[in-house]
Amino acid sequence: MCQENRTVFHHAEDPVDMNENATVADPATATATAIAAQVAADPRAASAVTEACLARIDAIEDAVQAWTFLDPDHVRRQASAITAGTLAGVPVGIKDIFATSDMPTENGSHLHAGRRPEADAAVVERLRAAGAVIMGKTVTTEFATFEPGKTRNPHDPSRTPGGSSSGSAAAVAAGMVPIALGSQTNGSVIRPASYCGVYGFKPSFGLISRHGMTLQSPSCDQVGVFARSLEDTALAADVLIGHDPSDPATRPMARSDLRDGLARGRQTPPRLALIETPVWGEAEPATQAAFRTLAEKLGIETLVLPNSFDEAVEAHRKITWAELAHHLDPEYRAGPGGLSDRLRGMIEAGQAVSAPDYLAARAAMRALQEQIASVFADYDAIVTPGATGEAAEGHGSTGSPIFCTIWTLLGTPALSLPLLTGPAGMPLGVQLVGRRGSDGALLATAAWLEARLRS
Repeated sequence: MCQENRTVFHHAEDPVDMNENATVADPATATATAIAAQVAADPRAASAVTEACLARIDAIEDAVQAWTFLDPDHVRRQASAITAGTLAGVPVGIKDIFATSDMPTENGSHLHAGRRPEADAAVVERLRAAGAVIMGKTVTTEFATFEPGKTRNPHDPSRTPGGSSSGSAAAVAAGMVPIALGSQTNGSVIRPASYCGVYGFKPSFGLISRHGMTLQSPSCDQVGVFARSLEDTALAADVLIGHDPSDPATRPMARSDLRDGLARGRQTPPRLALIETPVWGEAEPATQAAFRTLAEKLGIETLVLPNSFDEAVEAHRKITWAELAHHLDPEYRAGPGGLSDRLRGMIEAGQAVSAPDYLAARAAMRALQEQIASVFADYDAIVTPGATGEAAEGHGSTGSPIFCTIWTLLGTPALSLPLLTGPAGMPLGVQLVGRRGSDGALLATAAWLEARLRS
């Protein structure tokens, strides 16, 4: 970390070739879009893709350790039955907090070892209906909180991949699968995407059903995706977005069509603002310098959020930890040894949140959601770091989610783009945040930003 600071406006050096034009001639590195097109033309290609991904996993899983469950024969049987679908033949990794009826769902905890749900989570149902091949379950931190799992960063195994969706981000970055599911209650999609150098997308709150997902904090729990390209990000999100009566946070809406909006692009340059949030001082000096250089290159102004946003992090903590204490109460009551000391401490802190404090935090959340609308009246998207810096060395921590906390609390769409490289040569994601419900416009803005920085 003591190397000379440098800012690079392109993808960080990838552990695999993320060639958007790749086909099943090179299936382990092909995009989901290319795979689906090839399988649509010849369903037999699904088996070739599956074999290539299995071979890739076999070759590097010992170093990356992205998977907690993988049955190659079951994967092959799925691939041989694929004939059509939006994601026909596309291998997908599933974070191990989403229920799968044909595989264990263990939530990163020995308390749930061998647990077999009776039905798929809603998102898994949608993936299967779209023709995806469910490769297996990717590593999550303990109940999607802070206790690290076994996964290593594919760019440098001595560093963290982030969390809690560590296995999903690492699997995509390492070329094991082109798409993987994650979740975010604080920073569990955007941060690992930044650390691993892949695309990470957390759509607006309520767009994707959480039915069948192990809940931590229903006020903030959100489903996200990891992918190798913006087009793949839109492809996966279009499949997952939709109303589900089993999740009251979702609502009836017109069919999601993010891909078409991405293809049309922006007709005018977007209005962007670099936001120095109340936690700006927690960014590493190299990260601050990189983003100020980025703002200068793009000719965008720097804004500071109103003082009212100073309470956002504490409101998020009270809400999520109180709800966590409720949802994990049975596991907590299993007694010492069942949960890590770190998670028990979070639950006990949540138990100590009084009802008036919890309700006040919920009121603050709603007030801030209204206030942020004034920012988006003047700007199409916010530019901000996705993490405090590059992935840290060591595996005792998954890193700080602090640069995601406000946006998760507000339920805004957020997208991490692998556009920068930090001083140690590791990926550094650029987080774009949009108005709640403007997910398509955010992806189009991201495409404009990528093109601008690569020109």
